[in-house]
Amino acid sequence: MDHEDLKLAADFPAVSYDGWRKIVEEKELKGAPFDKKMVTKTPEGIGIRPLYVAENWPWEGDPSGFPGFFPYTRGTQAIVRAKNGWDKRQEFKEPEPKAANREIRHDLARGVTSAALRLDRAARGGLDPAKAPGANGADGVMAHDAAALAAALEGVDLARVAVQIEPGAAFLPAAMAFSGLLAKQEVDAAAARGNFGADPLGTLAELGRLPYAVETGLAQLGALAAWTAETWPGIRAAQVDTSAYHHAGASEAHDLGIALATGVAYLKAMEAAGMGIDDACRQIGFTLCTDQKQYVQIAKMRAARKLWGAVATSCGASDEAAAMQLRAKSAQRMFTRTDPWVNMLRATVSTFAAAVGGADIVTCLPFDDAIGLPDSMGRRIARNTQIILMEESNLFRVLDQAGGAWSMESLTDEMAENAWAFFREIEAKGGIVEVLRSGFLKDTIAATMAARDKEIAKRKTPITGVSEFPNITEKVVERPRPDLSAAAAADAARRAKGDAASAAHLAALAKAEDLVSAVCEAVGAGASFAAVVAALADGEVAVPAMPKRHLADSFERLRDAATAYGKTTGKLPQVFLANLGPVSKHTGRATFAKNFFEAGGIQAPGNGGFSDVEACVAAFKQSGARIAIICSADALYEEMVPTFAPALKAAGAETLYLAGVPGDKKDAYDAAGIDAYIFMGCEVLGMLTEQLVRLGVIEK
Repeated sequence: MDHEDLKLAADFPAVSYDGWRKIVEEKELKGAPFDKKMVTKTPEGIGIRPLYVAENWPWEGDPSGFPGFFPYTRGTQAIVRAKNGWDKRQEFKEPEPKAANREIRHDLARGVTSAALRLDRAARGGLDPAKAPGANGADGVMAHDAAALAAALEGVDLARVAVQIEPGAAFLPAAMAFSGLLAKQEVDAAAARGNFGADPLGTLAELGRLPYAVETGLAQLGALAAWTAETWPGIRAAQVDTSAYHHAGASEAHDLGIALATGVAYLKAMEAAGMGIDDACRQIGFTLCTDQKQYVQIAKMRAARKLWGAVATSCGASDEAAAMQLRAKSAQRMFTRTDPWVNMLRATVSTFAAAVGGADIVTCLPFDDAIGLPDSMGRRIARNTQIILMEESNLFRVLDQAGGAWSMESLTDEMAENAWAFFREIEAKGGIVEVLRSGFLKDTIAATMAARDKEIAKRKTPITGVSEFPNITEKVVERPRPDLSAAAAADAARRAKGDAASAAHLAALAKAEDLVSAVCEAVGAGASFAAVVAALADGEVAVPAMPKRHLADSFERLRDAATAYGKTTGKLPQVFLANLGPVSKHTGRATFAKNFFEAGGIQAPGNGGFSDVEACVAAFKQSGARIAIICSADALYEEMVPTFAPALKAAGAETLYLAGVPGDKKDAYDAAGIDAYIFMGCEVLGMLTEQLVRLGVIEK
């Protein structure tokens, strides 16, 4: 058959969008509101429609441009990305520097192309580890001086491998230590790549404090950027990382608006240091989080570039300098401790979205990131996720896969509009520093997270493996904490010796005319990062810190309590499934009830069902459960509830549930002994919490 003869569309009459919608409303929705049933709302209030048509996207003038050209909606690179793909950058935060070095070299030999080295909480806070023992080795590498940083990067060819430092408040001494490593390896200035990671405002949001005034931190950033542009032109000094806000619950539009406002603050700091706008723009990299909502995340990546292009050119930058360097990183808030294997799927989807969205650099976090330090399998799967998407799926070989799709172009524009509105609101309130100080950002993000929590509590936003389809008997995945005592002792001895040897350099820092050079000399002489920060400190600033949240926190707290209860008593809390009638009648609601209760750690063993009330009561007594739920079809409820409910209550059921909406039978069922009802859309988290309190699993 000639393919010209096969025209399936010819068998169907053309239908307009309005005609299609009318059919859906009349025949499928039966008069129910279309926007309520068919349009999905994001936390930003953006409506994702079920169908997009040409009218949803204005083609005239090609507003998204071409990949590699302003406004960069479709990507900042064209030929280079299609040839080489994106930069696969993994994050390393093993506490002991030598252990971090082993992991870095291992991953670089197996497909990772660059490294992000996260310093521990003590270093990021500019603290002396001896005075903040809980922060020493927490959530990062114990790199508190140049020697420790050198140990973490020993054997890494810095002429070929880009390194991003995540140093927090200690960005200036950490940058000088890293610069010293580049010089020691005799890396050509034009060949060096990476980011010194200066992000004082991101650190302030994460930790709630800086060891110096905000103005001091911004002045240091400006000085470092000016020095970097002259000394290492291929390295960026500043990194706008919005992870702290995203982890606290920010919407994607909030995340983008905050990134823009922070970027503007850093541009102003660089301008104050005497830099031109083009050079300043080239000194900033951006890190944004991507979660498992693939469609929204692709739009977020595209909108980010478009927005920064608009900001930069509005400040006077050239089109070329307005190109955003964008790193996408797996959103930590989406990861779960319970059934962490599902995190592999979440990480894959978020990485796919980052790649399709055109991120220049992608970090895929290991599936066990929420549990503790990833093991070798977690790291292997994380790096292979990127390798498979790039090398086997060939995602990078098609430029802007989402480009031209009416739905994606429309969503990108709506995302950009919402983010721009929030950016303008921040600026109207005095800028990013002022909204951090006033608590406006924290309150706004908290309100967004509270609304999301309500959706999670009702399972309108399900979390697979936690609130939906829980595996209550799974073996808990654990990651042991390393023994850092020996490493901490060696670190303390080395820091004390280095600070003593460089005492003169430290004393001269506050009076130095060339701040960057003075810090470089102090660090080179052995001064610790904390000592340098302290010598430059002029007080400190504190703001309401962003809380660190995971979406599954509320349900995982219940699971943790139930697991602890089971270890103490030898048995998890139980609910008895009073399945009535044949399997065909009760299996649907019994499955729903099992998932419902086990999401809170209350085990629901199955059974074949009961037609005899005495057998049901006997099974209930034998189970040892104190609560029960009746599961069956509506027709059997009318017949059997009046008999079974009183019998179960008399047998000791402290709480008796019924699966389903009772409708006009509620009064009758209440009279028979039913205490509560579970159904789609009910307050799952609240009901489970209430029951665990009654059972003595958690305190009220």
